[in-house]
Amino acid sequence: MKIALVDSGIGLLAAAAALRALRPDADLVLSSDPDGMPWGPRTPEDIAEHALACARAAAAFEPHALIVACNTASVHGLARLRAELEPGLPVIGTVPAIKPAAVAGGRVAIWATPATTGSAYQRGLIAEFGGGAEVTEVACPGLADAVERGDRAAVAAAVADAAGRTPAGTTEVVLGCTHYELVRDEITAALAGIAAPGLRFHGSADAVAAQALRRLDGRELAPGSGTLTVLHSGRTAALAEAAARYPEGRLISGGVPAR
Repeated sequence: MKIALVDSGIGLLAAAAALRALRPDADLVLSSDPDGMPWGPRTPEDIAEHALACARAAAAFEPHALIVACNTASVHGLARLRAELEPGLPVIGTVPAIKPAAVAGGRVAIWATPATTGSAYQRGLIAEFGGGAEVTEVACPGLADAVERGDRAAVAAAVADAAGRTPAGTTEVVLGCTHYELVRDEITAALAGIAAPGLRFHGSADAVAAQALRRLDGRELAPGSGTLTVLHSGRTAALAEAAARYPEGRLISGGVPAR
């Protein structure tokens, strides 16, 4: 079994680690775009083009499924990727976990990039799935870039800024960017004394990993060897140095043959 993941940068580590936990044997292809990131400030058409280029590079390695492990790319590129690659290659997108966060009807904060915060896409999800919850959108300027660089000081500053704009008594936090899942512990610490006791986080990594495996359920696929293939803007590369600063990066690379 081989599964590919696409993202602008190391935000795909969270979903890759979730796949490793579920299927340690799966061969992973991680296709990111350091030459073209960040994707957020680009036009929707340009984002789709960059995501498609990463997907095509990954598809050359003949994966059995492809995860678009990026909220922004899923919004602007998922339809194009599916039009080109399916049905031969199942494509799984990433959606902010607003629906499960809002089920209890509590106080929900959606941490997302400035480009996503207030967007018609996110507002549509809130209108459709927010239910009776009190939902607040919290922009997190600079956080994804700081995570990408592995810059702990910049991460701390960006997290503190967003925490200061998160409503007191928040019961649920939606991590609306895959990069944010890599710094959940830092977010938890920053929200201590602000959020309600028993604060719950809602990311996308576990859900998209499980969905990818569901899409492959019933197919007779030989077990993989747990290999790791890394592509940077279409070129074979090593895992980004910053990845080793996160548990997810260490999980998928530790002792795993790379090619």
